[in-house]
Amino acid sequence: MHIAYWIVAALLAVFYVYGGGKKVLQSQEELRPMMGWVDQVPMPAVRAIGALEVLGAAGLVLPPLTGIAVGCAVAAAVGLVLIQVGGIVVHVSRGETKVIALNIALLVAAGAAAWLATDWL
Repeated sequence: MHIAYWIVAALLAVFYVYGGGKKVLQSQEELRPMMGWVDQVPMPAVRAIGALEVLGAAGLVLPPLTGIAVGCAVAAAVGLVLIQVGGIVVHVSRGETKVIALNIALLVAAGAAAWLATDWL
């Protein structure tokens, strides 16, 4: 179970550090080609989503790695599930149902991470 958790958590962490970092650091114009929804969401909210994604990535990796507050890994994974639920809602509201496959895959992976992390509780 620990190996499975680390595989899922590492993949999610890499994805969320990259995607969240882009949301935090890049301008609206730079994000627009990849994330058309940034025109409908205020940039402070986009930056907050990015920050939450980066913090979620850290929460998946650091607590189990250090052995401190390992329950935070479950909370981080659940938080990432909620971010993807929000992403699905935004895409569906924009009529972009064809692009939610990635959101669903990330939601399932974060859910699996949450389940696998309960082994440390």
